Amino acid sequence: MPLVNIDTDMIIPKQYLKTIQRAGLGKNLFAEMRYDNDGNENEDFVLNKPAYRNAQILVAGDNFGCGSSREHAPWSLKDFGIRCVISTSFADIFHNNCFRNGILPIEVTHEQLEKLMDDAERGANATLSVDLVAQEIHGPDGGVIKFDIDHFNKHCLLEGLDEIGLTMKKEDKVTDFEETRKIDQPWLHL
Repeated sequence: MPLVNIDTDMIIPKQYLKTIQRAGLGKNLFAEMRYDNDGNENEDFVLNKPAYRNAQILVAGDNFGCGSSREHAPWSLKDFGIRCVISTSFADIFHNNCFRNGILPIEVTHEQLEKLMDDAERGANATLSVDLVAQEIHGPDGGVIKFDIDHFNKHCLLEGLDEIGLTMKKEDKVTDFEETRKIDQPWLHL
């Protein structure tokens, strides 16, 4: 998707923000580009083409996820099946929301993005893969692009942890704290 400045309203238009459910938003991903006014698929839109219909990696232009801070944007990407977005830059809030929702945003250089876009234009013969452990993108021709990721975010993605999951891993410490506080500060537990 070689467009620049893909904002969150393009990713998931405002009329689909009436829910707090994460499931079911994938059908509305890029709705204004994927469908015509009658609700029929636009056959020219990249994710409607057979080679990309089940894409898990989205390669996009500069400044992906700009605009408002709606968390529905990564929800819709994930519900569609996108697990990784590759761009030269991301809006900060969108970038953080991706990690919170189990999507890997990878920043690459303009030259690397051009190569990935060229690879992606080959359709079904252009399978990219991402190795999070090795921090590498593998192209269809055997080329490898290394990428950086914060250690904490990498850990959370590899372990499938969101903020609640991280807290639950410390459940024994939370319970110990609460029990100690009941003894030390009983007036808080009346």
